[in-house]
Amino acid sequence: MSSVEKILPLEDLARRIKGRQEAGERVVLCHGVFDLLHIGHIRHFEQARSKGDILVVTLTPDRYVNKGVNRPAFPEKLRAEAIAALGMIDFVGINQWATAVETLRLLQPDVYCKGSEYRKNQVDAKSHMLPEVAEAQKLAIVMEYTEDIVSSSSTLINRYFSPFPSETDEWLEGFKQKHRAEAIIDKIEALRSLKVLVVGEAIIDEYIYCAAMGKSTKDPVLACLYQETESIAGGSLAVANHVAGFCDKVRLVTCLGDRERREGFVRSALQSNIEPVLLTKNDSPTIHKRRIVDEYTQNKLLELYIMEDRPISGANAQELNETITEGLEGWDVIIAIDFGHGLFTPSLIETLCSGARFLAVNAQSNAGNRGFNPISRYRRADYICLANHEINIEARMREGDLRQHVIDVAERVDCPRFTVTMGREGSLHYEKGHGFVEVPALATQVADRVGAGDSVLALTSLLVAQGTSWDITGFVGNVAGAQMVSVLGNREPVSKVSLSKHIISMLK
Repeated sequence: MSSVEKILPLEDLARRIKGRQEAGERVVLCHGVFDLLHIGHIRHFEQARSKGDILVVTLTPDRYVNKGVNRPAFPEKLRAEAIAALGMIDFVGINQWATAVETLRLLQPDVYCKGSEYRKNQVDAKSHMLPEVAEAQKLAIVMEYTEDIVSSSSTLINRYFSPFPSETDEWLEGFKQKHRAEAIIDKIEALRSLKVLVVGEAIIDEYIYCAAMGKSTKDPVLACLYQETESIAGGSLAVANHVAGFCDKVRLVTCLGDRERREGFVRSALQSNIEPVLLTKNDSPTIHKRRIVDEYTQNKLLELYIMEDRPISGANAQELNETITEGLEGWDVIIAIDFGHGLFTPSLIETLCSGARFLAVNAQSNAGNRGFNPISRYRRADYICLANHEINIEARMREGDLRQHVIDVAERVDCPRFTVTMGREGSLHYEKGHGFVEVPALATQVADRVGAGDSVLALTSLLVAQGTSWDITGFVGNVAGAQMVSVLGNREPVSKVSLSKHIISMLK
């Protein structure tokens, strides 16, 4: 049988396995990513083959490989072809799901075989391996473990095929010497007990996809053919969704408009453990930011703001203030994400500054507020996260020493801890009395920068409130940012599983 003939759809594979079992043969299943085939894999397969008569290998499909951007290194068809070329393997299949749970139900092998590293309740296995073991026991499938060289495709890729510049590799090597992935995951897991209140403008990001047809014959404009529209939860909705992936109790307080309200979409787009308090700003639409996107290149051609950015007032402002004031001190962390579109009045800001137990703030400078939303509107905070251009705006200096700007802003706003995001330059972290820590950027591909800052704000706010060291805080925040810039907008919030897998992969 040729190697290509060994690769079968799962349904065909199930029929082949059943036929072999009816003939009295013992079928062994191995499952994994098997991204960069190495001697550890080969010995694993040889030992697995010795535990039965037929060896079947199924692969995690590309879309479910949670090991960071640019992974897998080889696409699923090439991975399957490489595995099928090994003589000890009888059949190969590409999985349809994120884990092997459904695969075990479908294929019903006699033995499920994993490497020795999966004997322990290791970090890499918390979300995936334990359910597979439980399913195997339920189906009376024997669990077996091979014992030999424990290697890793991620280790080999990190060592010999790193996508990062040498300075970043050097920083990561030093970081690995000080921190284990398991310890970082434990800190992330500990965030779940935090009670978090998110306050900020609700924004619906709309991506209007089109195909460029050419220049209009009558006007100097680009004519495009409309394809489709995609709506994504942005602004405070996105921040709350990021937080909800790590904390059990999350409350979101925001305002929608009394026209183009889209409340049904907003509620459906929020994670199930978020308690949404959706107030109203009269005579206003819910904020929409519409981006015209070329479908082929994914380049953004134009952005339209649909909003009424005058400050919220009257009964609306009073209801918002009263809602925030009620039980304010009961929240472990309050994240204020201020886009400068009229939600944060001086009264609301004072309520937050005077009553929050731990206040994390981002005051954003964007095309819609034209620099009229400086962080100095807040007289105090416990943690501030800004982009470098927002620090420069507050310092009233376009150029100059960024570190000195941060020190000056820290004196102007009573805040002991700062994060400054610097795009491809990484992030800069400052704490009064402790100085600065720099963390390199960890993104290797950038599809869209929208949403990256939201994820960094969400994750770093939680970690700083927890008292996590700056190098870990910056590392986790930049990993989250790297995940977000690799996709368009805030389509999917950062999840605990994807973030943990990414961290484990980078630190191997």
